[in-house]
Amino acid sequence: MLIRAVTPADDAAIWALLGPVFRAGDTYSIDPQITAEEAVAYWRSAEKTTFIAEMDGEALGTYYLRPNQAGGGAHVCNCGYITAEAAQGRGIARAMLAHSLKTARAQGYRAMQYNFVVSTNTRAIDTWTRAGFDTVGRLPGAFLHPTKGYVDALVLYRSLV
Repeated sequence: MLIRAVTPADDAAIWALLGPVFRAGDTYSIDPQITAEEAVAYWRSAEKTTFIAEMDGEALGTYYLRPNQAGGGAHVCNCGYITAEAAQGRGIARAMLAHSLKTARAQGYRAMQYNFVVSTNTRAIDTWTRAGFDTVGRLPGAFLHPTKGYVDALVLYRSLV
């Protein structure tokens, strides 16, 4: 598997990854009706470094890395990850996580924080927890899940030093 920085030529592949996840509305607090252009622009916005994971030319996942805050909080980064549904269970998320931790350290970040992990996204929470992330906050009922109603969102954090 190759994980590399995205280029504009990857926009269709990025949308193919983002579209089903954003439309489902059960893991990201993104308007499920977002257009392809808006979604790709969000995922690839200027403050983010965006990557794509591929094998034999097939897009298996994508993630972005960005400062979590400005100024005095800019040493903590934030990421978002999406794995293609057909590629789930193949270690793609773990590989992107490992790549993001290495990249974050190389870029000088001292910690990584996930601000809004939907509590029903147990597969992701398990992956992040096994990688050393701690749940440092719980936002009761902060996410309106399309089938489960109001569920908690978690804040996860890991030091990189």
